[in-house]
Amino acid sequence: MQKSRHDVWVGLFVLIGAAAVLFLALKAGNLVSFSFEPTYYVDARFDNIGGLKPRAPVKSAGVVVGRVHSITFDDKMYQARVRLELEQRYAFPKDTSAKILTSGLLGEQYIGLEPGAEETNLAAGDMITQTQSAVVLENLISQFLYNRAADAAPSGGSKP
Repeated sequence: MQKSRHDVWVGLFVLIGAAAVLFLALKAGNLVSFSFEPTYYVDARFDNIGGLKPRAPVKSAGVVVGRVHSITFDDKMYQARVRLELEQRYAFPKDTSAKILTSGLLGEQYIGLEPGAEETNLAAGDMITQTQSAVVLENLISQFLYNRAADAAPSGGSKP
């Protein structure tokens, strides 16, 4: 009888530990968030989203104010359309700008909102028109190498 009672406690302890590890894995992977705040959706279009993924944070002044809800391709404008799910307690002016930023040198990408100065606020279904696309490291390196090659090329205009 004593042994089976210990087995129950050990089993319960193992189940709690497994649940804690699962919760931490989901939280670290940005797959779960427990926010029961009412939200509203706004859209933004970007030329290049880089490695932005759904559920990525939307931040303003370093504070998470929402999440990326979905990313689709607009085949009429040839741009990525990003739907942002913002918490209703945060209101932003209509001339707010959105940038795709990276946390750290090679960290995850998120959207940063910079409030404007207009008096009317964004409402559900509005479009953020002022956007800045992601900085893609490969494009920067290729541009740097191209410029270096152009500088090193001999100019054929003067002979000694």
